[in-house]
Amino acid sequence: MQSGSKILKFDVDKLRSQFPILTQKINGKPLVYFDNAATSQKPLSVLEKVYEYYTTINSNVHRGIHTLSEKATIEFETAREKSRKFLNAISIEEIIFTKGVTDGINLVAFSFGEKYINAGDEIVISEMEHHSNIVPWQMLCERKNAKLKVIPVNEKGELIIDEYKNLLSEKVKIVAVTHVSNSLGTINPVKEIIEIAHSRNIPVLLDGAQAAPHLKIDVQELDVDFYVISSHKFYGPTGSGVLYGKEKFLESMPPYQGGGEMIKSVSFSKTLYNELPYKFEAGTPNIAGAIGMGSAIDFIENLGYENISTYENELLHYATDKLNEIDGMRIIGTAKHKASVVSFIINGIHPYDTGSILDQLGIAVRTGYHCTQPLIDFYKLPGTVRASFAVYNTFEEIDRLIEGIHKVKKMIG
Repeated sequence: MQSGSKILKFDVDKLRSQFPILTQKINGKPLVYFDNAATSQKPLSVLEKVYEYYTTINSNVHRGIHTLSEKATIEFETAREKSRKFLNAISIEEIIFTKGVTDGINLVAFSFGEKYINAGDEIVISEMEHHSNIVPWQMLCERKNAKLKVIPVNEKGELIIDEYKNLLSEKVKIVAVTHVSNSLGTINPVKEIIEIAHSRNIPVLLDGAQAAPHLKIDVQELDVDFYVISSHKFYGPTGSGVLYGKEKFLESMPPYQGGGEMIKSVSFSKTLYNELPYKFEAGTPNIAGAIGMGSAIDFIENLGYENISTYENELLHYATDKLNEIDGMRIIGTAKHKASVVSFIINGIHPYDTGSILDQLGIAVRTGYHCTQPLIDFYKLPGTVRASFAVYNTFEEIDRLIEGIHKVKKMIG
C-alpha cells in the first residue's frame, strides 16, 4: 500500500506494475508522468487486448460471414455494450463510436446544426471550453449566420451561473459546456446547467473528456442530451471514443459522413440510410481502438470509481498544500469542486522554462494554453504549468515535483 494515503483500498505499487511505460527513465531519472489530462498511460490488459485483436481475429466487422469477421464483430459490439453500461445509456442505439471527443462534438455541431440551427439562432458555450468545444460551434455559426454566446468565469475558475441564466433567450438552440475543465480541474455544476436549459426546452451537450477518468457518469441521471468521451483519457487507446445522444435527436439528425456501413441500400437515384447507431459510423471503424476501450472500461470498473476518486482527491489536496507552501507560487483555478488537476505559475518564470527543467528531472508536465487560450487570456497569462494526476501516481512523485520546482526557482528565479 502506498505511503501517504489514509484510506487507500488498493495497492498502488501493484497497480503501477500493470503500466510498463512507468518503469522507464527519462534523462536518467525515473519517469514521473503528470500529463494525464492530455493522455493517460495504458495498462497491460488494454495493450494485450489490442494485440490479441490484431494477432488472432483481425478482420472487418459487420461485413463478412467468415469466422474472423464474426468474432471481430462480436468483440466490437461487446465494446459498445460496455460503453452503454459505462455511461448508463438506455440502449446501444444511443452509443456512436467516434475518434474521440473532438470528433463527437464536430458530429453534433454539423449534424444537429444542419437540422436545427438557422440564421439568427444562438449557441451557448463557456469561457473555459477546450478549443474542440469552441471551434466547431464557431464554424457552425459561420455556416448558418448564427451567434455564439459565452458563459463567463470568475477568478476561482467557476462558471457564473446567474450570467448563464441571462444568456438563455428563446433564440438559444443548444448549450455545450465541459463537465470538467482540462486546464483548471473545475467540476462544473452540470446537473444544474442541464435543468436550467431544459426548463426552456434547450438541449445540452457535455464534453466529458476530463470527467470520464475521474467521475462516474450517468447520462440518464443527468438527463443530458449529448455526452462525448475519449478513450485515451481513461486508460484506453487513442483515436477511439463515444458520442452518446438521446435517440430522439439522433433519429432526426442527418448523417455526418457518407460511405460504407451507414447505408441500407444505394442506387444512383437514392440512398437509404442505416439504422442507429450505424447511421453515424461511415467507413471501417477503429475496431482495435473500440475493443481496447472496452478493456479500459473493465479496468476502471474493476478498480471502482469511488476508490479512484478518493485516492485522486488525496493526491490533489496533497499537491495543492505542498505547492501553496512555495514562495512565489500561484495556483490558477481554485474552484470548490475540482478533479485531480492543478495549474500553476511561478512568479517571474515562464511556464515553458519550468516545464523544460522539470523534463530534465524526468517529470512530465504540460505547459502553455492547454487548448483553452480564451480562458488563459482571461487570467492575462502566457500559459500555465499543469500537473494532472491519475490513479497510478504517488505522493512520492508529488514530492519530486516540489523538489523540481525548488530547483527551477534556484536556477532561474
